[in-house]
Amino acid sequence: MSRLRTDLPVVTVIGAGLAGTEAALSLSSLGHRVRLFEMRPVLMSGAHKTALAGELVCSNSLKSLDPLTPHGLLKEELLALNSPVIEAAVSSRIPGGGALVVDRDRFATLLDGRLSSDPDIQVIREPVLKLPSVRPLVIATGPLTHPALMDDLVRYLPGMKLSFYDAIAPIVDAESLDLESLYPGDRHGVPGQGDYLNAPMSQELYHAFCQEILLGEKVPPHEGVEDDPASLRAFSACQPIESLVESGMETLAHGPLRPVGLPDPRTGERPYAVVQLRRETLSGSAYNLVGFQTRLKQGEQARIFRMIPGLSNASFLRFGSLHRNTFVDAPSLLMADLSIRGLPGVYITGQLLGVEGYTESVAMGHMTAMAVHASWGGERLPAETILPPGETALGSLLTGLSNPSGGVFCPINLHFGLFPEPGKRGQGKNAQESRRQTIVRNAQEAFSVWRKKTASDALHGEACGR
Repeated sequence: MSRLRTDLPVVTVIGAGLAGTEAALSLSSLGHRVRLFEMRPVLMSGAHKTALAGELVCSNSLKSLDPLTPHGLLKEELLALNSPVIEAAVSSRIPGGGALVVDRDRFATLLDGRLSSDPDIQVIREPVLKLPSVRPLVIATGPLTHPALMDDLVRYLPGMKLSFYDAIAPIVDAESLDLESLYPGDRHGVPGQGDYLNAPMSQELYHAFCQEILLGEKVPPHEGVEDDPASLRAFSACQPIESLVESGMETLAHGPLRPVGLPDPRTGERPYAVVQLRRETLSGSAYNLVGFQTRLKQGEQARIFRMIPGLSNASFLRFGSLHRNTFVDAPSLLMADLSIRGLPGVYITGQLLGVEGYTESVAMGHMTAMAVHASWGGERLPAETILPPGETALGSLLTGLSNPSGGVFCPINLHFGLFPEPGKRGQGKNAQESRRQTIVRNAQEAFSVWRKKTASDALHGEACGR
């Protein structure tokens, strides 16, 4: 049903990824007409496989649902605001322990269907290669922004473009796995039960595996990175597996392959290292190698990863790869109303703004829609006065983007370090747990107060209220 308000301006959104889709659907629910541009399928990126809105090109996990974690708390807030993307994720959820893991095809199909069936959203399948003059304008083109558009945007933002490379993990066919060599289990879950498959490694096998990763032939850097090594930014939350091994032979055993909480129920002992496989589809027909983002050549991936127990005959449905990501310097560009400094009425959102992670991108798309509606709606509210406070997960994400921490800005994930300190820090594990619980309690209380305060506004009326 249309909620169109004729007194509101048409909003142009570029990019139908997670942030752009969230912004477009949220703006429509607030009464705006939206013109949504998406370059696929006319132009395809190096990472996308379909033209569907919201296609996930990396992991199919949106991380934890536990409200005692930053990402769980963020989802709790977004669901309270009727986030269309998070609702679609919940609707397409498949087993994944305590994480919100989705069937990526169903997820993207749901979002694409919502966009195409919305009477107030015009989806235009063509690339945008120059910065449009229309306002308000939301740029949500993501980390794979077309170079022509990025070059044109940079003309207005001299020196503000930064690049790093993001890696994709491989996916294997479930039927090709040797299940007798694997065992089910979630880290810290009940032994022998769980939604993940686990491949145990002995110390000897682990070290041989790491040595092969070091020796394996890699895809060389490209797009000028040979001339500018500093532009190869391996972000810590998504580093290629070979970069982790290069930092130390034991890094994997203490990182994505850590065996803590995953004893082998067949022996009762904890392996030296454990490779986890996470299902990609509801039927369990495909599995993702958790944490195995890589720039190894495809033949090397097949050879080396088949050293993993249970994967000796693995059939790879998708190999890992490395692709270029682009983002802007948010601390120097982001205004209090979420517009971009020097470009009134222009909003950059999602990963292009410098957030890293699916839920973070959705959150920025939603808050951008709120800010646009506040500034350009009939009420003309100061956008900064209606945005969530810093104690909330949403507000803490804004804090991370707005406050420079010194040095070169790198993309951010939401973490407890971005939330306001609840008081004097204690020592030890119990003190840390108490601190986190206090942060969560403060965030939930602040969010509740903020919601009540804004409930009578048009911004949080029928469209966003429960």
